[in-house]
Amino acid sequence: MTALTLSTSSAASLRADAVVVGVAKGPKGLVLAPGAEEVDKAFDGRLAATLESLGASGGEGEVTKLPSPSGVKAPVVLAVGLGDAPDNGEGYPAEALRRAAGAASRTLTGAKKGAFALPVSDAASAEAVAQGALLGAYAFTTYRSNPNGAKADSSKAPLGEAALLGAKPRDKAFKAAAERAAVLAEAVNRARDLVNIPSNDLTPKSFAAIAQTEGKALGLKVEVLDEKALAKGGYGGILGVGQGSANPPRLVRIAYSNPKAKAALAFVGKGITYDSGGISLKPAGHNETMKCDMAGAAAVFSAVLAAAKLELPVNVTGWLALAENMPSGTATRPGDVLKMYTGKTVEVLNTDAEGRLVLADALARAAEENPDAIVDVATLTGAMVLALGNRTFGVMSNEDGFRDRVHEAADRAGEQSWPMPLPPELRKSIDSPVADIANMGERMGGGLVAGLFLKEFVGEDTTWAHLDIAGPAFNESGPFGYTPKGGTGAAVRTLVQLAEDAASGKLK
Repeated sequence: MTALTLSTSSAASLRADAVVVGVAKGPKGLVLAPGAEEVDKAFDGRLAATLESLGASGGEGEVTKLPSPSGVKAPVVLAVGLGDAPDNGEGYPAEALRRAAGAASRTLTGAKKGAFALPVSDAASAEAVAQGALLGAYAFTTYRSNPNGAKADSSKAPLGEAALLGAKPRDKAFKAAAERAAVLAEAVNRARDLVNIPSNDLTPKSFAAIAQTEGKALGLKVEVLDEKALAKGGYGGILGVGQGSANPPRLVRIAYSNPKAKAALAFVGKGITYDSGGISLKPAGHNETMKCDMAGAAAVFSAVLAAAKLELPVNVTGWLALAENMPSGTATRPGDVLKMYTGKTVEVLNTDAEGRLVLADALARAAEENPDAIVDVATLTGAMVLALGNRTFGVMSNEDGFRDRVHEAADRAGEQSWPMPLPPELRKSIDSPVADIANMGERMGGGLVAGLFLKEFVGEDTTWAHLDIAGPAFNESGPFGYTPKGGTGAAVRTLVQLAEDAASGKLK
């Protein structure tokens, strides 16, 4: 991962491949953000005018390059847009700083060092810039090679080092902010890597092995239930989804505990390592990206590791419900009835509504340990994408207050979410004439119906929230801000923020 350093050097004197400054939209035109003063001085006070002559407006995500004057040691000045300049004296929003730093890092692909002279008036803004720079520098190159088999050309490597100027390296708050940014970026990038690995290499078994290796390296307790243990334990949902595949399912429990903890959280992740739809096969054009259907499990796994690395005073248990949904002679058929971990029976009307089946078993098992709250994360429904688009995930809960706190935590973490209801009138649509419940119901509001299905397996006395990340988990369009094409690591930062909130008593 890109190295992160805090520097007291000036923007003009630090040797780097480029110096990054911020610009914004002011009431009378382009304005320079704090941090650009020395570079502007080298331009004889005409940096803003020069950028405007090149077409820069200060809009969010805009990047403008120009050669440095003789007074700046970095050969290139990179101006990144921050959006509207604040007029309330409170500084630039954290997300604007993250996105600007991310855009700069992406532009500096192949560079060894970038000097970030963006506004870092306090530790919080420094952390935002650091996060953006590290997340924007991500690249997944595992499967790229030249004809001789070597790794991709080094000129395509991510930015080697991000130096934050004005970030007070000896200040405890700034040092802690940089450390947290590095841990979070590592966690998000780990989730991105897992999502980007093709399904022929990431199976339920290999994902479980990764969890064992990385979890145990941090001293975490990791338990893996294979297909025999799942059958013995009565996990009919996970087994039913995975029975059509040559790669059998797994349920992974990975637990971080802290002796000072006064709260316990359970995170449950949907881990469908490939989703063909099963017998209810997906139509052409909908299969190519289905390696991303384990993004919820990737987020949960990465968040638990981050909580451990940050040594948060809270107990966090992650549950990874791993299966491959494939059509075959042994696959679950539409109309089959599965007996779930709770003993409840489910009529499978659509085998492509498989995520809720594996989650149901994992949620019920997680609830047995009586955590203070359970949060599940899943690329669950296309209906949520239709409702909220590709950048926002939905939040549902059996308690409106908890749903709102999860939404607020996501906002503070820099992730876009929206609170969604669980309308009781939709519950009747998942009644079954032959079983206790059906896995499909009313088509309109399908994302909410899926949430109502999951609610049945949590228990009335358990605080629970469901994050449907089907939209933002995988970016099929071009990169933007600090978000790459492909796996995004959606929900990792929200889960870590929830763990921090639980540790400080803010979730109650």
